[in-house]
Amino acid sequence: MRWNLRLTAANKGIWKASELQRSLAEHGLVISAGKMSGLWSGRPISLKLEDLDVICVVLGCEIGDLLIPEPDKVRRPSEESGQQAAAASGPAPAVVPRRRDGRSLPPR
Repeated sequence: MRWNLRLTAANKGIWKASELQRSLAEHGLVISAGKMSGLWSGRPISLKLEDLDVICVVLGCEIGDLLIPEPDKVRRPSEESGQQAAAASGPAPAVVPRRRDGRSLPPR
């Protein structure tokens, strides 16, 4: 996904992060300067869905204006690696429980 906040804000006449920060605060979303910088200049590490709602209301946009899918960047497994994975995932070895103190377990 590509984060498209700056362009969406610019299309609504908001050119500075501080302008958007003030508008968000007026709608009840108080964002620190550090988090606002991350939202404005790059990809946010995390963002609550409720915060996205407020951003969309303030900018008068849809979620699709802020998040642009980039399916070409998703790695897809090739036919070969899929066959190798199937061969490598044969029967799993049996798990043998062991005591932490090194003593053997009683017979079953």
